[in-house]
Parts: sequence; structure tokens; C-alpha cells
Amino acid sequence: MLFTNNLELKYIDLFCGIGGFRIALELVCSQYTVKDKKIKPICVFSSDIDSDAQKNYEVHFKEKPQGDITKIPVESIPKHDLLLAGFPCQPFSICGKLQGFEDTRGTLFFEIARIINYHKPYIFILENVKQLVGHNKGKTLTTILEILSNLGYYTDYKVLNALDFGLPQKRERVFIVGFREPLSFVWKKPNLSMKPLSEIIEKSVPEFYYASEQIQKNRLAKYQGNHQHEITIWHENKGGHISAYPYSCAMRAGASYNYLLVNGKRRLTEREMLRLQGFPDSFQLIGSYSSARKLVGNSVAVPCVASIINSVFDALSKKKLKVNQMPEKCIQTTLFD
Repeated sequence: MLFTNNLELKYIDLFCGIGGFRIALELVCSQYTVKDKKIKPICVFSSDIDSDAQKNYEVHFKEKPQGDITKIPVESIPKHDLLLAGFPCQPFSICGKLQGFEDTRGTLFFEIARIINYHKPYIFILENVKQLVGHNKGKTLTTILEILSNLGYYTDYKVLNALDFGLPQKRERVFIVGFREPLSFVWKKPNLSMKPLSEIIEKSVPEFYYASEQIQKNRLAKYQGNHQHEITIWHENKGGHISAYPYSCAMRAGASYNYLLVNGKRRLTEREMLRLQGFPDSFQLIGSYSSARKLVGNSVAVPCVASIINSVFDALSKKKLKVNQMPEKCIQTTLFD
């Protein structure tokens, strides 16, 4: 049975970072009702190797994630219904060397597969950079999907852009959703207007965030556009070209401090970065500015994940199963019944 009578949903949060997946799930569960009852999300396990991520996660959720997933016995991980994982993207990122499974971090997908194989969660949601789709001419993603299929799962994937979910950040990520039964799952695209930067950008910030006069001059000299918007975020690509948009380009964990500049003058504050990812203002970061850039850049866009979870719950509630297409290892569940 997926849910108990009191609609408890047990889940694990792998490569959890600062908890973007968890915030999205808690948000949806606070609003989604089944027969006039709320779903109760219960995190039974979380893990991240980054000490800064662990500290921030513990501050917000009152529990410290365990460390290196490769050193955690699979049998010590509690049983769960849902597996969430934004597994490390550097091996597949256009900003990295695109080594994929040849990179040690790329093999961390197999840690997910190890846990799925042992615990057989009913649902999983995975996230990575969009370059995963085309990596090694599509062979890497094909391998991932074949492994998940061999484990007895029906999967689907889609590249989503945070711009389409109300956030002023062009952030494209691929999401992979899997079920142990062939449910009628539909990727929903909400009809949301992009939140203007004026609702993201803080009115007054300390001098610390301002780039030097020389850097500002260099940016202005390279910028060939015109100022059509009151607030823009200037983006410098790898070739040194400067562009300005009424939204942010994707925040990157390893980018230079001046990769993105508000109106070509200053860096984003911690609060602004969190807002661009859809985190609530109640979420507080601890640690250095460098740490904040890394942690937020590695996180997920909360509204994108929330939309997927809503779609997952809708698919579960419809329960349009094609029993003759079920894998042998799949077990019927009562779902919302």
C-alpha cells in the first residue's frame, strides 16, 4: 500500500542540498487534498556529502543529512514510497568536461539505482541538467532509462524551464519521473506570468555586492544592447559576450562572482538568489557568500518540482492502470482508495 489510512507519504531526499525538493513537496502536500484529507509527507532519510548543505538543511528542517551516499549500506536506509534526487550534474554539464559516466560523479546515478533496486519505492523524481538529454548522442540518457526499466519502472522525462513556472530565471533542467505501474501521468505547464525582477531585487544592498568600477566599465564597454527595462540582469557567457535580460540566466554553482550582475553593477544577494529559485523568504541561509552561491546554484527551482509533484498526485488519484502492461516485479497498490 502506498499510503496508509492517514495518508502518510514516506520519502527520501538524496543529494538533498539545501532542500529544494523537500520544500516543494511540503508545499504541495499542504494544499493537495484527497477525500478532504491532506497528504502527510514524512522524510525518513536525507543525504548530502557537502558540509555546508548539511548545516543549512539541519537549520531549516531540524535534521542533519547523512554524508557520502556511497558509504551508506542500502539496508540502513528506511523503506519509502517516494525517492527524490537531484543527482550531481557536473559530469553532464556544458560547463564541465561532459565526461558523463567516465567521471566519478557520473556514477552516482548508480547509487540511486542501487537504492531503487533494493527498496522498490513506488515513485521517483530525478533532476539533472538539460545536457544530459543529448550527452554522448543521447546514449547516456538511454542507458539511465534502460536501467530504470530493467528495475521494473515506467518512466518519462522532460526538459522544463523555470521561466515557464513564474520565475525570472532561464533555467532548463531535465526531470525523470518513474512509477512501478503504468499510470496516466501528464506533464503540466501552469499558465503563470513571469514574476518581474522588481519583486525579486532588493531595494538597498551593502557595498559588498557591488563589482569594482573597472569591472562595471568593462561590462558596459562590451554591452551593445539598449536599456528597455528598468531592471535587467547582465550575463557574461564563456566567450565574454554581455547580454541583458529582464530575467536571470541560470545561476551556476561554479560561475565567477561577476557572472551575473544586476544592471551591470552588482552581484545578486543571497535573498535574491533564493527568490530566483522560488524559495520562500522565510528560508534563511547560513555561511559565507561563496557557500551561498554554490548551494543555491546547485539547488532546484521549487515551482518546477511542485508542478511535477502535483502531476504525480493527479496521476495517482486517477489510477488509470493498464494491468496487462505491468512489469512482473510490480505490485498492485491501493493508492488513494
